Amino acid sequence: MEVLAYFAYPFTVAAAGWAISVLGQVAAKNIARQPEAGGTIQTVFILGAAFIEVLTLLAFVLALM
Repeated sequence: MEVLAYFAYPFTVAAAGWAISVLGQVAAKNIARQPEAGGTIQTVFILGAAFIEVLTLLAFVLALM
């Protein structure tokens, strides 16, 4: 079971990095389309990135158990 954790966490980190990059790409595209909504879009991006990071940290804790 511990060997699986050694493989699961790097994949989780890679997936989180990919998800945040896609989220940033979509946020930048939407801000370019509607600059007046930039503040709201930026807030949603930061919240989304924070949730992804929390899930990644949770995966790290579970990998250590």
